[in-house]
Amino acid sequence: MPPAHPPPCGVAPAAAATCPLFLLPRRSRSLRLRLRRLALPAPRAATHAHDAVLLRRAADAADRSAGLTSPHPNFGCVIARPQLETDNAEAWVVGEGFLYAQGTPCAELLAAQEAGEHARGATAYLNLEPGDCYGDSTAVSTLVQAGITRVVVGLRHPLKHLRGKAIQSLRNEGIQVDVVGEDLHSKLFKEALESCLIVNAPLLYRAAFRVPFSVLKYAMTADAEQKYPTMLYWKLAGKIAASSGHASWVSGKSSRGRVFELRGRSDAIIVGGNTVRLDDPRLTARHVKGHVPVRIVMSQSLNLPEEANLWNVHDAYTIVATQRGARRDLQKKLALKGVEVVEFDMLNPRDVMSYCYDRGYLSVLWECGGTLAASAISASVIHKVYAFLAPKIIGGVNAPTPVGELGMNQMTQAIDLIDVSYEQIDRDMLMSGFIQPIPDLSPVIPSVDEIPSVDPEVSPYETNIISFYKTWDTFGAFSNFSPHPIHMPDENGDYFTWPTVEHYYQAHKFIGVDDPQAREIVQEIKLAKSPEEAARIGRTRQREFQELVCLNVLVTSIFACYSRK
Repeated sequence: MPPAHPPPCGVAPAAAATCPLFLLPRRSRSLRLRLRRLALPAPRAATHAHDAVLLRRAADAADRSAGLTSPHPNFGCVIARPQLETDNAEAWVVGEGFLYAQGTPCAELLAAQEAGEHARGATAYLNLEPGDCYGDSTAVSTLVQAGITRVVVGLRHPLKHLRGKAIQSLRNEGIQVDVVGEDLHSKLFKEALESCLIVNAPLLYRAAFRVPFSVLKYAMTADAEQKYPTMLYWKLAGKIAASSGHASWVSGKSSRGRVFELRGRSDAIIVGGNTVRLDDPRLTARHVKGHVPVRIVMSQSLNLPEEANLWNVHDAYTIVATQRGARRDLQKKLALKGVEVVEFDMLNPRDVMSYCYDRGYLSVLWECGGTLAASAISASVIHKVYAFLAPKIIGGVNAPTPVGELGMNQMTQAIDLIDVSYEQIDRDMLMSGFIQPIPDLSPVIPSVDEIPSVDPEVSPYETNIISFYKTWDTFGAFSNFSPHPIHMPDENGDYFTWPTVEHYYQAHKFIGVDDPQAREIVQEIKLAKSPEEAARIGRTRQREFQELVCLNVLVTSIFACYSRK
């Protein structure tokens, strides 16, 4: 046998491991490298506490686009990998994304693009199981191609024809999928799960109760009256207006800013006839860019003014819900202004909510007076309450209160709000809470082996299927709002990649018109972040500059609408 190599550097064999690597013979060097690898500490594993923090961050990311994604859920994705240097879960994040709006890239794709190579071997945290009405598998394929090895899901998809489908697809690809409440049972997930529920409460309520998620919002003063003269007991009897009915600026500027945010999260805003007559509101989400909700006025007698801010449909679309046959003369005048009038055999909150459901709305904000609020609560269509309490006193025995008569005679009959929270907003106090708990759809979760599929023969009235607006079919496919770019000519005849069909359609209302204003509008539509924004810009400019609209485009679109069937 050949003699053994003498220890390098003139040191004993036991000390060879401490010798500089470049002085070691090749065989010893490779052994030293293997020893180094064995000596490295194992990668830090994510605990339930880490998972809960990162899942809640995914829900917070999803909430950033609330109102813009409707009628689709709010999706958020956080990609993280444990770091040896820190135990702070927030520092582990390598990628984050959320669905900005319908027709824009999915949250998983955005997060994976930000993470890059760091996504390989990492964990993805999703507030909701992926799934959309287009049958698009981008979310799942993105996670697979990025090299994600584990996915933590807050909630399975609430729609039965999508529930469990993406989870099973990920597991089929060899990815470990942990679902809160099924695979993860720690109490540490309570807050994270609650965040996942709240961020998609509109879709959960709609799927469970077949009505939009309805929020009652009001601002009231801090008036108090003595309940029992012989006792030191006072009750709050806040007023939402003066005895004259004047209700402008009950709350402060900061609170009104929060109201604009609530409007921006809603598909529709509902008021009664009294609000229109006394306040003449605009009900726009001004100061909040993006989504503009539809305005709905409920009036049985149609005792409404011929001129009102709500009849200006340049700001937003307006619907008037009334009793069948009420004031046909005013109906015609409103129609000429572009206001849609809808007649009901018997006007009531329940039927109006069913109508909103049929139109595909997910969330409705009620900014009505006490009488209509009481009627809506009695009809069990209000799910959450936002009450702004202002440090003001207005007095007045006949001054209106937030909620009218509910037929309750004892305090034991009072409606207890659930999950109540309080927030100081400048000088005002905001109290919010649920009247009806967020629906728990877990009893209908399928088994691991069950793979839901979409049956093309299913009736559109099947209770397990949700109908979407802005679409042409039951599952929402084939829509101008679909997230599929098209390569078509622009105003210069050059081929341009339009983000969606809606961008292309709205821009072509003004293409071919030799006017600087028309060209400016086309550029504005091109830069719209989502198809909904493109549609809003195109429709608004169409009303403002009717002389710039290319009639051929409108005629073609009308023909297409009526020839699809």
